[in-house]
Amino acid sequence: MATGDLGIVEKTGANDLQTKADRLVQMSICASLARKFPKVTIIGEELVIWVDPLDGTKEYTEGLLDHVTVLIGIAYGGKAIAGVINQPYYNYEAGVNTVLGRTIWGVLGIGAFGFQLTEAPAGKHIIVTTRSHSSTLVNDCISALNPDHVIRVGGAGNKIIQLIEGKASAYVFASPGCKKWDTCAPEAILHAVGGKITDMHGNPFQYNKEVKHMNSAGVLATLRNYDYYASLIPNTVKQSLVP
Repeated sequence: MATGDLGIVEKTGANDLQTKADRLVQMSICASLARKFPKVTIIGEELVIWVDPLDGTKEYTEGLLDHVTVLIGIAYGGKAIAGVINQPYYNYEAGVNTVLGRTIWGVLGIGAFGFQLTEAPAGKHIIVTTRSHSSTLVNDCISALNPDHVIRVGGAGNKIIQLIEGKASAYVFASPGCKKWDTCAPEAILHAVGGKITDMHGNPFQYNKEVKHMNSAGVLATLRNYDYYASLIPNTVKQSLVP
């Protein structure tokens, strides 16, 4: 970023960006994992690690650095069991004497750490959704939930942080744009504190190595009251999103 050249390329289409930082961070994570765990044995190929080197790339290119996260998710038997959400620019606007960055992590059966778990205000329906990948279907789905307020931010990791820190009641994304590397780490952390995440049909995500990368039926996640929000998803939305 300091050089003024982010090395931006289009991956698959409009608003699907990749920067030099994406590429460098991914190489760094893979190299680090190889150094730290050189003797790891995977039995039956059931352990899969899903990495998003720069979640919220669109926002990164626009200087919205608090939206950016780095995601590392670990799945076993197709189920997300552990995850790391790193916010490299956390507190970047707080001044020169503040600590920059934080790491949130969680493991099923152990808990989640690096943040203060907070629930959204009781009786308020606050929806967090995409900032840069909106559509008529996304907006129609949100309207059907009769929200008191809608928060639009970048990055799947950032949206889950809105849930676990009590800033939003539900994460709703009625679109096939999200990928498994976007949701694996956040799912493990959300589940570790009692939350729930599925596609728009209520199907859990699978993370084995053969699964398709696209979450083609969207994303619905909550820290609490999942059934309430799931009950309000219109059938027209479900019919438009094929699992």
